[in-house]
Parts: sequence; structure tokens; C-alpha cells
Amino acid sequence: MINIHNLSEAPTALDNYMFELRNIEVQNDREKFRNNIQKIGRAIGYEISKTLKYKNTMVQTPLKAHRQNVLEDEVVVVTILRAGLPLHQGILDVFPQADNGFISAYRKHDGDKFEIEVEYVACPSLEGKVVILNDPMLATGRSFINAWKALVQYGKPKRVILAAVIGSEEGVEYIKAEAEDSFDLWVAAIDPTLDDHKYIVPGLGDAGDLAFGTKEQG
Repeated sequence: MINIHNLSEAPTALDNYMFELRNIEVQNDREKFRNNIQKIGRAIGYEISKTLKYKNTMVQTPLKAHRQNVLEDEVVVVTILRAGLPLHQGILDVFPQADNGFISAYRKHDGDKFEIEVEYVACPSLEGKVVILNDPMLATGRSFINAWKALVQYGKPKRVILAAVIGSEEGVEYIKAEAEDSFDLWVAAIDPTLDDHKYIVPGLGDAGDLAFGTKEQG
């Protein structure tokens, strides 16, 4: 089961960030590209925060004691390298005390076909935690599913939340079909199609290359 929260359904300040991310006249400014993804990560993190559990705690101000809600859920923010790093940082800005996890996943090509290969995982215990697994581009959905399969050995979380900047309709449907657990998906936009190379259309191009520069390997 997957619950979808599409933040593009109503106009917000996110549209300004998305405009610059998609715009070929702006997106080649790497710093601005990373900053816009980070801003989207903060916005998604804030929306996620509304769904978490809090406890009412007494705090002493300089003038008077006051009861204040503070986060009770333990959060783990996990990103798929390398493209996920700016989105990860934006979410982490909202949950600065969260534990962190990192997964290396890439497209392993065999001619015109490819598989999503997971090579490296660094992750704390997920037992009883709220896991926010993030990757800016949800294209085929295979990166999210394969990454989650690599994480299940680290414990049973309280909740699993997926976060992306842009998803494709096909990728969302793939996650719906393949997910064995209940997920919440938070995404800033959902685009209609994938091209022959399984890149999101209209999308924004290669998020990793735009954020950090082109790489020589496939």
C-alpha cells in the first residue's frame, strides 16, 4: 500500500524552485540547482513533520514555565547517493537530530537494458524508527524498491516514508505494485512519462550531473 502526497496539486512557493530546476537557462548553475533541491527537501520535511508523533513537555523560559510540543518519533534520514545529497540535507535541516543512512545505487547497463545495482549501505538500526528514504528522481521506481530491500536487515521501522522531487506516473505505479510494506510517498511533482532511456519527461535531466558535474562512467 502506498499513500501519495503530491505537493504540486496546489500552487505554492515550491513552484518557483521547480521552475528554476527545470529551466535549462538556470539549472547549469550547480550551486543554485543544489540549493533549490535543498529548499524542496525542507518543504517536504516540514510537511512530513505534521504527520509525526509529539509529546507535550515542560520548558522553562526566562520568564515562566511553558508546555511545548517536541518530536517524540525517532527519525532516520536515508539517501541514495550521489544525487540524493542536496535533498537529504534539506530534510535533515528539518530533523537535525535524526540519524543518517546512505546507499550507493546506480544503473548497471547491459546494452539498452539496465538493472539498479546496490553496492554500499551504511545504516543505523531502523527498529521502531520513522525512516525517510529520499532520492530526487523517482523514474522507474526500482531504485527506491531495491534500496528498501537492502535496508530491511536493519530492523522493522515504525513507518517508511519515501521522498522525491519529481516522480513519474510509471514509477509511482511500480512502487504500488512492488511494495510489500506500507509506504507514504511525498513528492513535489509527478510527470507523465519516461523516455526510451527511462528518464522522466519533462523532468529536469540528470539530477546527479546537474548537482555535482558529469561523470565518466555510465
